[in-house]
Amino acid sequence: MANSNGSFGLRPIGKIGQATNSTGMTEYRIASDNSNPIFQGMPVIPLAAGVIDDLQAAAGGNVSIVGVFGGCEYVSSTTGETIFSNQWPGSGADSNYPVKAFLYDDPNQLFTVATSNVVAAANTEAEIRAAVFANIAFATGNSGSTTTGISSATADLNTIATTNTLALRIMGVQDDPDNSDFTAAGIPLIVRINNHFNAPTGSIAAGTVSTTGV
Repeated sequence: MANSNGSFGLRPIGKIGQATNSTGMTEYRIASDNSNPIFQGMPVIPLAAGVIDDLQAAAGGNVSIVGVFGGCEYVSSTTGETIFSNQWPGSGADSNYPVKAFLYDDPNQLFTVATSNVVAAANTEAEIRAAVFANIAFATGNSGSTTTGISSATADLNTIATTNTLALRIMGVQDDPDNSDFTAAGIPLIVRINNHFNAPTGSIAAGTVSTTGV
């Protein structure tokens, strides 16, 4: 039976070790004139301008992820009301006020992410579990639904490798009876961010977006 999972980005589920899992978030800023939509569950990067943006806003290269987007707060440029949303729509903010973004930014945070595809080398439970501690890339990282506000980020089984520049490290497979068909897309992998900005080796993205105002 096909898995019930669709794409939902990165969903926080716990932490490594015995640390308390509060799923707390930290406040960052989005440039008020940033036209890139950012969806809940989307991996985001830090820019040199002191703001965050979606993962693929960097101009090439491997970049550190600072966290996963949980939601935002901004003042509407049309109504003057404060908006709380699980997505940044890419417009509509009054530039006289900050756009606040809330991120799951703990380097030890664990997430679940759905697989996007089926590949011959990883279509049984044994083969998937053999990939634990390997690394994996996103199939897509910067899209989502404007209706639900949820990211469509998924993991690409074709990219499983020991390459340490891949975005995610596989830490396990979530036990889920509704998503246990290893011959179908939607397997819930447990992952952590591999190249985390808040880790000692993290670095600011070299690329910038077309809009970097605050």
